[in-house]
Amino acid sequence: MSVGLFASLIYYSLACTSGRCGTHVLTAGSGYVFFFFFLFFGLKNLCLRGKSSNPLTTTRKPFTVFLGSQHCQTFHSGSQSGDILSTIGYDSIIQHLNNGRKNCKEFEEFLKERAAIEEKYGKDLLNLSRKKPCGQSEIHTLKRALEVFKQQVDNVAQCHIQLAQTLREEARKMEEFREKQKLQRKKTEVIMDAVHKQKSLQFKKTMDAKRNYEQKCRDKDEAEQAVHRSANLVNPKQQEKLFVKLATSKTAVEDSDKAYMLHINTLDKVREEWQSEHIKACEVFEAQECERINFFRNALWLHVNQLSKQCVTSDDMYEQVRKSLEMCSIEKDIEYFVNQRKTGQTPPAPIMYENFYSPKNAVAPGKATGPNIARRGPLPIPKSLPDDPDYSVVSDYSLIYQ
Repeated sequence: MSVGLFASLIYYSLACTSGRCGTHVLTAGSGYVFFFFFLFFGLKNLCLRGKSSNPLTTTRKPFTVFLGSQHCQTFHSGSQSGDILSTIGYDSIIQHLNNGRKNCKEFEEFLKERAAIEEKYGKDLLNLSRKKPCGQSEIHTLKRALEVFKQQVDNVAQCHIQLAQTLREEARKMEEFREKQKLQRKKTEVIMDAVHKQKSLQFKKTMDAKRNYEQKCRDKDEAEQAVHRSANLVNPKQQEKLFVKLATSKTAVEDSDKAYMLHINTLDKVREEWQSEHIKACEVFEAQECERINFFRNALWLHVNQLSKQCVTSDDMYEQVRKSLEMCSIEKDIEYFVNQRKTGQTPPAPIMYENFYSPKNAVAPGKATGPNIARRGPLPIPKSLPDDPDYSVVSDYSLIYQ
């Protein structure tokens, strides 16, 4: 809905609110209803137009090169010159084609250098995943995730190496296309060089014939003037010489005129031949340029598609790593470690006090003593007091200070 139509609808609604809408008399309430009705649908149509014009929602059509008859005349119509010897238009076309060939060569070198970068990166990444340890002492679920991670990094490295080979193949195709066009152009350029040389040579001959014709005409005019000046002379011999010279000059003028006309006709034929070959060359060169632009554009499109595919492939591989990480369980890894390295479930018993003089310490001769956790009992209570002489007596030896 245009802005003017939308404004007209608003004006119509406002008119309805005041009861002055043509011959119809409407109430103020119905006018407001019309106003909001048209306002709603007007804004809706504007929003729909805005959505339909969004470039992100439109379908991208492929690039197409058309080689119609009018299109093939573009180089020819733009390379004309009033000077018959001028080749500035043709030279401009050749320079443009050389620049296009140079651009293809630069893109070819770009692909080769990018391939070298991808190959180096892939090999470095391959060495990293195979030689550099990364969590090699992990266990159970995290260990499996790390194994998937290293494997996918290895796969990504292989993809980069494969991409390098693909880029080299694309560079080779670009080189073949460039050389093919060079050979095709060479045939046309040889023909055009020949007709340019023939046209220049014939033009030179024609100009020489023209100068000769003009000189003969001047000689004839001088001979005629000499005859008129010698009309009153009485010497018939001199008059005869002048008449012979005049007749000779007239014959020379006729001969030079025929030669001049012959060269003019020949030059016109050469010019028509050159014009025909020039048109053909322009058509060939423009068809080549269209083909080159189309090939260059498709090669660049394919290149970025390959890079995008590499990113998507790498993301798919990394997604496998993420899925394996989702399968990791901290509880399972802890439980696995405990089960693999457990030493028992009974903690050690407390160390009890053992009295050296307890009867339980007596060991039979020859019997090996060993740890006995439960052999130590409570501390014995002495039966005699410290003042008792029998206290702490061993084999009639008293420890009491005497």
